[in-house]
Amino acid sequence: MDDPVDDLVDGGDKAVRAQYEAYPYPARDPADEAHRLITGSPSHILEIEHFVLRGGRAGDLRALVAGGGTGDGAIMLAQQLADRGTGSVTYLDMSSASLAVAQGRARARGLENISFHQGSLLDLPGMGWRPFDYIDCCGVLHHLADPAAGLAALVAVLATGGGLGLMLYGELGRTGVYPAQRAIARLAGDGPTGERLALARKLTEALPDGNWLKRNDHVMDHLAGDDAGFHDLLLHSRDRAYLVGEIITLMAEAGLRFSAFMPAGAYRPETYLNDGDLIERAAALSQADRWALAEELSGALKTHAFYAVRRADKEHGAAQGFEPRMVPVLREMRADRLAASLSQSPGLNATLGGVSRRFEVSTQAPAIIALIDGKRSLRQIHGRLRARMGKTGAKMSWPDFQGEFSALFNILHPLNMLLFAGATLD
Repeated sequence: MDDPVDDLVDGGDKAVRAQYEAYPYPARDPADEAHRLITGSPSHILEIEHFVLRGGRAGDLRALVAGGGTGDGAIMLAQQLADRGTGSVTYLDMSSASLAVAQGRARARGLENISFHQGSLLDLPGMGWRPFDYIDCCGVLHHLADPAAGLAALVAVLATGGGLGLMLYGELGRTGVYPAQRAIARLAGDGPTGERLALARKLTEALPDGNWLKRNDHVMDHLAGDDAGFHDLLLHSRDRAYLVGEIITLMAEAGLRFSAFMPAGAYRPETYLNDGDLIERAAALSQADRWALAEELSGALKTHAFYAVRRADKEHGAAQGFEPRMVPVLREMRADRLAASLSQSPGLNATLGGVSRRFEVSTQAPAIIALIDGKRSLRQIHGRLRARMGKTGAKMSWPDFQGEFSALFNILHPLNMLLFAGATLD
C-alpha cells in the first residue's frame, strides 16, 4: 500500500524522511522524562516573551513546532505552558518514528496540551489551521530542496503579531563536514544504510590529522555519539549550511526582521577581540556586519539559532530599554544562589562562540539579582533596594539604579541569563 505522506513529497524529501524513520533524531528515551526536562534555544517561553513579545506576557499562546523531530522543542514549550495552565502546542513532522518518540515523551510527562500530526511543513498553507502566535522550526529548513519555500509556508500560518524561533546550520562551525560527506559517498555508494554507517565510522577513525573534520572540535559530539547523531552529520541525504549574511538575506526576502541571534554574546565582535582599536572599528559597523564579523572571528558557530518577526510589525520583537514597569527574570537559575555566588566572587566565567571569557559585576549586582523573582518590576526592585539602603543612610536614585541595572543586564543578557518576560505591557 502506498504511503500517503510519501505521496505528498518529492524524491529528495522521501530520502530525508526515510533517514528519520530509521534514525529518529536526536536520539531520545521517553523514560528519561522522569529525570529531566531538556531546555534550550529557541522556544523557551521566557525567550519568546522577551524576543517576540517585547517582554510582555504570552497568555494563551498557540504554538506550532514544524519539523518537531523527537520532540525537544515541543516537549519543553508544552511543559512550560502546562506549568502556567495555559497555551497549546501543535507538533508536525514527516517521520512516524520521530513522532512516536515525541508522543511517548509527552505521555511520560502527562502532557495533554500537544496535538500530534504527521506531514510536511510545505503543506501548512493548505491545512486549514488557524494562524499560530509562535512557530518553532529548528534544523529543518536546511534539509529542504527549497528552504525559501519552506520559510514562506511558515510565514503563511503566522498570526499577526507573532514570531518565529529558527535554527539553521552554520557554515564556518561545520568546517570539514561537507568534504567528509562527499568522501563517504564516493566510498560507500548506494549500499545499505547499515553498511554505509559502518564504513563512515571506519573512515572518520582513519582520517589524517590534517583533515578539517578531524581538526573541528565543535562537531566531536556527533562523531563520538550515537548512530542517529553521526548519521545526521555525515550521511544526510540533503543539507546545507549558512553564513550569517545568507540568513539575513533569506529572512529579508520572506518579509522578516531579526529580534536576536542566540546567545547574543556569541554574535558580538567584542567577545572575540581585546584590542581597543579593533573593537572601536567593529562598533562602527552596521548590526548585520557586526553579526557577520562575529561569526568570522569565532569560527565555532556550527548552528545559528534566532528569533524573527514580520518586518512590518513594529509593535513586536525584542524588549527594548529599561522602563519601570518591565519585569526582569533569570533564565534557568535561582536568584538567591546566583546572588550568593557573586557576593563571594564578583565575576562570571562563560564560553561564547568557542571563547572563554570572564565578566566582572559591580558590588551592587548581588543585591539587585537577589530581588529578581520574575514578578517584581524594575520599579519595585528599585523601591526595595532603596528602602534597604536607606537604613544605612545611603540613597539610590532611579537614574543611579538604571545605570547599575544596565551594567548588570549588559553582562547577563548576552549570556542569555537575564531577560524581560511576563509583564503586562500596554
